[in-house]
Amino acid sequence: MGLRFVTRRRSDSPWVDTVWTSESDQVTTMTSVAWTRWGLVFWEQAGRSYATITGPETRSGTAPVPDGATFTGIEFAVGTWLRGVPTAALVDSGIELPGTTRRTFRLDGARWETPGPDDAEALVDRLVRAGAVVRDPLVADVLRGHRPAVSERTVERRFRAATGLTRGAVRQIERARTAAELLAAGDPAAGVVAKLGYFDEPHLARALRTYVGRTAGQLREGTGGAIALALDQRFTS
Repeated sequence: MGLRFVTRRRSDSPWVDTVWTSESDQVTTMTSVAWTRWGLVFWEQAGRSYATITGPETRSGTAPVPDGATFTGIEFAVGTWLRGVPTAALVDSGIELPGTTRRTFRLDGARWETPGPDDAEALVDRLVRAGAVVRDPLVADVLRGHRPAVSERTVERRFRAATGLTRGAVRQIERARTAAELLAAGDPAAGVVAKLGYFDEPHLARALRTYVGRTAGQLREGTGGAIALALDQRFTS
């Protein structure tokens, strides 16, 4: 089977971007893809339960995959962060949470119920009410194209504090991920270049290599092995 995304849905919560589940079998590594969000990942393997805080990733790489595991992930909206763990400290990194059981996990000095995909938002609501997850609304406004009444320097400082990344890095990473989705759906490279504002196809190729770890051809053909990008069932082998 490899690595297979079972479900992936966008969230209605302003605090959550995406909730997903996946399964692994007969796979030991995957291509990790650059990403702009932090998250919580819960998984079970061989009767044991685990939980990890994941951070933004600035480029593609190779990551280990526990074999025979089932996963539930919560990807938080850009501009949110954990009160006790600045997002900047999570960039290209992560933290395994000790003492996780099938029913509960420990975070921010308290125990919380381990969520399934259908109650992820309920967990996040509890974390928000307890002050464990906070956000800077200016970041969300900037991402929507609003121009706040503060200096560019202030915007950049608050953006980096909230996300661990610059605005430019966020734009480049999310553009590359969108390009990967379009190519996997069958769009020609020339069309993706025009649609997303790349200079030319070599520029697109460099972005894919840096942030996605795939060529345009591999994305179209679904080759290259397991990848942490829920595009298509073709990426599971």
